[in-house]
Amino acid sequence: MSETSVISVRNLTQRYGKGRIIYENLSFEVPKGRILGLLGKNGTGKTTTINILMGFLKPQGGECRIFGEDITAMSPETRSRIALLLEGHVQYSFMTISQIERFYSQFYPRWNKDAYYGLMKKLKVTPDQKISSMSNGQRSQVALGLILAQNADLLVLDDFSLGLDPGYRRLFIEYLRDFVKKEGKTVFMTSHIIQDLERLVDDCIVMDYGRILTQMPVAELMSTLKRYTYTGGPLPSGDEFFSPWHSDEGNEFYSFRPENEVKAMLEKQQIYVTDLKAEAPASLEDAFIGLTGRY
Repeated sequence: MSETSVISVRNLTQRYGKGRIIYENLSFEVPKGRILGLLGKNGTGKTTTINILMGFLKPQGGECRIFGEDITAMSPETRSRIALLLEGHVQYSFMTISQIERFYSQFYPRWNKDAYYGLMKKLKVTPDQKISSMSNGQRSQVALGLILAQNADLLVLDDFSLGLDPGYRRLFIEYLRDFVKKEGKTVFMTSHIIQDLERLVDDCIVMDYGRILTQMPVAELMSTLKRYTYTGGPLPSGDEFFSPWHSDEGNEFYSFRPENEVKAMLEKQQIYVTDLKAEAPASLEDAFIGLTGRY
């Protein structure tokens, strides 16, 4: 494990029952002080990965470490450095904004109430407002505020934007990024709304069924991955050409290779195309679909 890594996963293997393999020999690192987004289609194992890291599932193969400790024998001291969000809503809706903050603060010695009340101020809610009177989006923000107030070194957020409308998502994204960078935290997160992650994360892991397609900074992914269009027949899918798409409307594929190398590789395989053009993906969502396929 690198000295700068907060999470280190080596050769992780997990199955459902005796049949379906979720992934095999999965390996990745989460660097200290970075916000990393785990991207993948439904069923690729994002939440399963979080459940394994948090000790809710025992890995069937491989090794996972957080802050250098094996997750199957993690000390209470190390666990106290991790804040986990699996649900976007809070219980105890009979409490007020201030009551629930005081209640949760008793369980976390490093409690930072300013992080909580800073977010509540942006929500324009008063300390005596009952949670039961709040919208689902506001309740989700209360849960997120309680997570930040734990003042943990590692924040693990599974689908943090669940139930939030665009305005609340944008509010929390901006608040979270400022908080994490100011306090030097590390974040490992998932979201089904990839536009959110494009605004928030430093690095991303793109998972496909059973493997990781890439892990790199978002800026690097957006500058190196190219969408190629061409005239010709369908291409075979492979490790160099992602998500080939052939239709009456046009043909495309994605690749990290520059145009001259792509031409040489196609010619070597005796695949001849014309009007080959390369362009950067318009968004992280486009890059994600380009790597994993439309369906």
